[in-house]
Amino acid sequence: MGARTLFLAWQDKKSREWFPVGRLDADVQRSEFRFRYTGGAERAQKEVEFPLTADFPNLRDDYRSTELFPLFRSRIMTRGRPDFADYLAHLDLRAEADPIEILAADGGHRVTDTFEVFPKIDKGADGSFRCRFFLHGWRYTNQAAQDRLDGLSPYTGLHVALELTNDAAPLAVQIQTQDYHMIGWAPRYLVKDLMMAIAEGPGKCFAQVIRLNPLEAPSRQRLLIELKGNWGSHEPMTDEDFEPLVG
Repeated sequence: MGARTLFLAWQDKKSREWFPVGRLDADVQRSEFRFRYTGGAERAQKEVEFPLTADFPNLRDDYRSTELFPLFRSRIMTRGRPDFADYLAHLDLRAEADPIEILAADGGHRVTDTFEVFPKIDKGADGSFRCRFFLHGWRYTNQAAQDRLDGLSPYTGLHVALELTNDAAPLAVQIQTQDYHMIGWAPRYLVKDLMMAIAEGPGKCFAQVIRLNPLEAPSRQRLLIELKGNWGSHEPMTDEDFEPLVG
């Protein structure tokens, strides 16, 4: 599949703000892996004292390896586990999915830290894009919304809307059912770029259900969503937070 890019996001527990702090460029076939901190890490250090990881202790080093770095490798379920097939099914992935595909879909969440992984979103020549993510915050919606979520099925359409009055963040992107139950949110680290897509083409951002996982699945993997839109002239994930600190 060639080289692919993932970003590492970190959440400050006190402010609850998310920062894109690192960029992983990976070519699994060539066994080439490269990690660099981004401008978001530098901003997080200044604003909330972001602690550099033990794997990557220097802010301006260019880390390279022939193996996936432990910080990322430890976030993937071991293939030998008996529930590995169910794990891939929850992510809507095929059995031969490689570690980068798994990380991109799963997000690499661990209870021991507040890091999350997400893929760089590619923009087509016509400005179009498509991305997938698990619904955030659904446990904090009202019971009617949760009941409505329980009844969703694959390929059901969803609404995407900007929220300007969110107590936890200045801006948020709501995900709503077709009958306008607000069932949760898009990840906060995607909000700036999604906001530009909504502004560029009002009414032209579309979301749909890909998979509603059973309640016994991890709660963060409850609802897998695909969102499509168009950025026009906007270039996503290119502001200072996403730019590597070394070339």
